[in-house]
Amino acid sequence: MNYKPKGSVEPKKVDRASGTQIEWLVDRNDGAPNFEMRKFTIKSGGRIPRHYHPDIEHEQYVIKGRYKVGIDEQTFEVAEGDSLFIPAGSVHWYENTGSSDAEFLCIVPKKEDYKSIYLEKE
Repeated sequence: MNYKPKGSVEPKKVDRASGTQIEWLVDRNDGAPNFEMRKFTIKSGGRIPRHYHPDIEHEQYVIKGRYKVGIDEQTFEVAEGDSLFIPAGSVHWYENTGSSDAEFLCIVPKKEDYKSIYLEKE
């Protein structure tokens, strides 16, 4: 499929995260041969715990709100219009300490096995 109108993708809870949803906007089911694009929403107080993906890089663009992102030993306060590159194998986490929802686009290479290794207990 080449077109999905806003609201046509059902948000799903992100495993091991709190207050966080994912929408697969463009993926393999749409015929995308190389990359997949997701939209994450992190509610106020929500977080995605420390984890990494051994062979998957992330390109991200903040579309709404403010939140913290940890990448390896660095922590960033990001806001609308900011972009991030998270190299494969980098430990990363997200936390929305603000009073409003935050949203970002995340583009990843299409892989058969999307392996996530979490470093925090649920």
